[in-house]
Amino acid sequence: MNKKAHLLKRFRSFRTGTSLEQSEARLAFFMLLPAFTIVAMVILFPVVANFWISFKSVGLGDLRPPSAVVREQVTQMPESVGEELHLTYRMRNSSRTVPIQQVRIEASLPRGLSVVELPPGWAVQEGILQADRGRWEQGFSEDISFRFRAGEDFFTSPVDSRRPTSPEATVRARNPLMSLNFTLDNFRFVITAREFWRTLGVSFFYPFMGALGSILLGILSAQLLNRSFRGQGLLRGLFLFPYVAPVIAVAFAWVFFLDPFSGTVNALALELGAFREPISFLSERSYRFSFLGISLRIPLALVVVILFDSWRYFPFAFLFILARFQAIPDQIYESADVDGAGPFRKFFSITLPQLRSVVATLFLLRFMWTFNKFDDVFLLTGGAAGTRTLPIQVYDNAFGRADIGAGSAASVILFALLALFMAVYFRTLREVDDE
Repeated sequence: MNKKAHLLKRFRSFRTGTSLEQSEARLAFFMLLPAFTIVAMVILFPVVANFWISFKSVGLGDLRPPSAVVREQVTQMPESVGEELHLTYRMRNSSRTVPIQQVRIEASLPRGLSVVELPPGWAVQEGILQADRGRWEQGFSEDISFRFRAGEDFFTSPVDSRRPTSPEATVRARNPLMSLNFTLDNFRFVITAREFWRTLGVSFFYPFMGALGSILLGILSAQLLNRSFRGQGLLRGLFLFPYVAPVIAVAFAWVFFLDPFSGTVNALALELGAFREPISFLSERSYRFSFLGISLRIPLALVVVILFDSWRYFPFAFLFILARFQAIPDQIYESADVDGAGPFRKFFSITLPQLRSVVATLFLLRFMWTFNKFDDVFLLTGGAAGTRTLPIQVYDNAFGRADIGAGSAASVILFALLALFMAVYFRTLREVDDE
């Protein structure tokens, strides 16, 4: 049966003038098309949109098209027949950068109201208060007043005492995101900012030292657990705790322990006489330490953030390095023992060369992930005290200053650097595979 189906398929492909390989390639394309579409929507569309916004001068409020805002205020409510209803419309353009056109306002008048005074350009037709207001410039704002006289029907029909006319506005507005006006002002603003180059330096230094520290701790912990002993499984599980614990929990635990007034670290150091006064570990940009007559000034908050990163992510390196340790043949170490090699000689001559490919891959992965990391620094210091990185800069521009264009420009710079790191990573991975 399978042979007949195969021959029939070849016959059909021959009749249509296509080869069997072309038919299978076309079928594979249509089968993979939904997956490609999902990838494009989930991954590529946000990236393209971010690039698009980075070349536009738009704020957080410009993500929505500008609109005409009309708020109704009752300044006098009639209590009997013949008294007047006084209304005030507070009108404004919701955007301070984009004008709106063809503004038309309509409001339904309750029954029993007669006009006493209307502003110029306003009219009442079939119980509808209306006006064509034309063009409103950016930042437009105006208050206008109306006077109506109440009849008997006004008091017998249901009326909202706060919004008796419920005005609504229709406009034609240009969405700044959809315009074809592009600018480099966002990139110019980001690059010429006072702290940009320092932020860029911290963005490289912090992930480099964090990746290095996590790998060193991973090697040390893997070396300790690379042998069988009682309680090994429990200790291995404890080593994984920093990595699997919620980041907000461990970050606030560090903030509590390092607090200058109620923190455990300062309390113990003051009790033991190690500190003369409490130290604000997470808010001191730099601190001068003196030890054995040597005075050294270090970026304290940045060092603490690096230590947190090394402690939190060393279990990731620990798992991979331990697996590589256990794959090293015991015969190599036995031969080294016969040659009289000591522990340090075996570590530097046997263990480290065996770990080279794993360590290189881990370092690049940790560097890229930390370079793009936002939550650790934000939860510990908020980017203050010399710990501002590019992800923090993206957040501050987009939401702190409500400048989406500048935030997108900073994220494009971040994306370009990450793309460069990815190219280096894949090249290194290819060299490791060749080995």
